[in-house]
Amino acid sequence: MGSDGVRKPRFLCLHGFRTSGEILKTQLHKWPQSVLDNLDLVFVDAPFPCLGKSDVEGIFDPPYYEWFQFNKEFTEYTNFDECLQYIEECMIKYGPIDGLLGFSQGAILSAALPGLQEKGVALTKVPKVKFLIIVGGAKFRSPSVMDKAYSSSISCPSLHFIGETDFLNKYGAELLESCVEPVVIHHPKGHTIPRLDDKSLKTMMDFIERIKKDVSK
Repeated sequence: MGSDGVRKPRFLCLHGFRTSGEILKTQLHKWPQSVLDNLDLVFVDAPFPCLGKSDVEGIFDPPYYEWFQFNKEFTEYTNFDECLQYIEECMIKYGPIDGLLGFSQGAILSAALPGLQEKGVALTKVPKVKFLIIVGGAKFRSPSVMDKAYSSSISCPSLHFIGETDFLNKYGAELLESCVEPVVIHHPKGHTIPRLDDKSLKTMMDFIERIKKDVSK
């Protein structure tokens, strides 16, 4: 509960490729306490130990995990169904989960899940995903996933962070086109979780206040 007696929105947090829940938790400490105090964040590790070198070696300590594996073109995925089932199990275990917060691979997953849930191919045993916070996100490129994940607009409230020098910048912009009235924070950094300047902090706090009202309904 928040200090105002309203239940804080609970987000299942999906970390980036070959990192971990603990690493994402550390990365989010860049955000002010005023933001973190208003969210109930649940951090989990992806289901598969990483099968190769992690980009964060030497920056963050292992172990590292990955949500699923993919080819160079990002059009073929291995262990994808197992990943979706695992996320559902986490949502049951730590529920009620209101929303998904994702970074990088976790953001791509988070943004696809409301559509996959609506089509009945994922998260069938848990309540509807109500909110999204997407940092460094993009769309899946496999037609079989795209047809289900984005055939309808993503209608839940969503907040997107897009970095000016992020290699996923244009793909994050493409994702916005699939969302109904997305809230967007542009930042000058690359593929990272950015610090919040005064303007982006206000945008984020406005978004949090909006979704807190939905949680309390």
